Amino acid sequence: MQKQPIRFLLDGEVIEIDDVDPTRTVLEFLREDLRRTGTKEGCAEGDCGACTVVVAELDRDGSDVELRAINSCIQFLPTLDGKELITVESLADSDGGLHPVQQAMVDEHGSQCGFCTPGFVMSLFALYKQNARPNRREIDDALSGNLCRCTGYRPIIAAAKRMADHEPGDDWLRQPGASSASTERVERLRGLSRDTSLTAGDGERWFHAPLSTAELAELLAEYPDATLLAGGTDVGLWVTKQHREFDRIVYTGKVRELTRLAVTDSHLEIGAAVSWTDAMPLLLEHYPLLEELMLRFASPLIRNAGTLGGNVANGSPIGDSMPALMAVGTSVVLRSREGSREVLLDDFYHDYMVNELAAGEFMETIRIPKPVAGTELRAYKISKRFDQDISAVCAGILLGLDGDTVRTVRIAFGGMAATVRRASQCEQALAGQPWNEATIETAMRALANDFAPIDDMRSTADYRLRVAQNLLRRLYLETRGDTVSLYEYGRAG
Repeated sequence: MQKQPIRFLLDGEVIEIDDVDPTRTVLEFLREDLRRTGTKEGCAEGDCGACTVVVAELDRDGSDVELRAINSCIQFLPTLDGKELITVESLADSDGGLHPVQQAMVDEHGSQCGFCTPGFVMSLFALYKQNARPNRREIDDALSGNLCRCTGYRPIIAAAKRMADHEPGDDWLRQPGASSASTERVERLRGLSRDTSLTAGDGERWFHAPLSTAELAELLAEYPDATLLAGGTDVGLWVTKQHREFDRIVYTGKVRELTRLAVTDSHLEIGAAVSWTDAMPLLLEHYPLLEELMLRFASPLIRNAGTLGGNVANGSPIGDSMPALMAVGTSVVLRSREGSREVLLDDFYHDYMVNELAAGEFMETIRIPKPVAGTELRAYKISKRFDQDISAVCAGILLGLDGDTVRTVRIAFGGMAATVRRASQCEQALAGQPWNEATIETAMRALANDFAPIDDMRSTADYRLRVAQNLLRRLYLETRGDTVSLYEYGRAG
């Protein structure tokens, strides 16, 4: 395969890099190569938001541009190929005047020590371009991935409310809530688009970006030990925190079939490279009670980059998507050069970080059954922090009642075992039984036979089991169909 340079836009100029380290981060490139030091390194794991930048790329039909804020500390540089990079330095106009977001931060005294400020500005800029007059909930969600160690959130929120009050100017970056990019900008991004797959590298290590599942299958057949990269929200940490080196990266983000969203008569079908940001509207349209879990799943910075397929394939025991997906009977389509096969998520995980994927195989599609009338899916996340935190326990429960009798029940927990797993004995204790306090007590006891949690930094084993049991009681109190007094709730808890 012939090596090619990666190409992307920065401040109207095409940046072309021939010899590229496949795992060099965007943050390293900005600070060390370009000396753009406005973008900061705080945590190097996508948790604090000091490194926030915005990436613009053509939308699905190639007629407009969409902007997404991401963590540059865990985004690999070659993934920018064909896109536009926007940094805090990009926001000033030609005469050095501040962007409306920056001016609002100044007016509202939104900067204290200043270290986190560029990251906040970039998250606010992305919000400004999507919705220049957001409500408080939208502001809180947009900023959930940015931490201020000076605890200066009040003036930053005030700045978010006022950012559209300032004169925007003529440049597209300064237009509030404007989705329509100039024809010139769209054409420049089209000019960077490739009609063949990309192979880049530094002569020793390689980065491949195939355009189809057939090409991806051939690459993995030829290089079965290659590291698959989707959003990088896990793989990026392997590099920045574990200092692992990879000789060959295969990137799924350009594979057309893997970015597909479809609805059939029976299923929602989500390509494995669809970002969380793009998957969430479809999931919430059909399962609206997942909204709190989805908003707490991660910050927009992570959801904009991370993929549903990556979360499922990585198989962390505290991955937040899998309990709910497992509860509704989700399956995954696995693909290789030899063909495709479909596996229930129940059967996909074998042990801690060990799954059904064979050498040369990749996840193609997540198939989620549509809701069945008379059933309800609920999900619960328990963590030390409300936002931006890894779960101690995460539950997904599908419940269907026939009057006062449990007709359907499927329960899955994360954080309770080496993998996300169904609570089979608990389900047996509930199935066909009256939906009452005695049944819940029996199911709570059965749950202790399903799991033997561990003690770790996030929780003790005893706490995990108690929480899981109490989530069953919470489900009962929420669905029993009458008003529960605080006294009753206190006695039950």
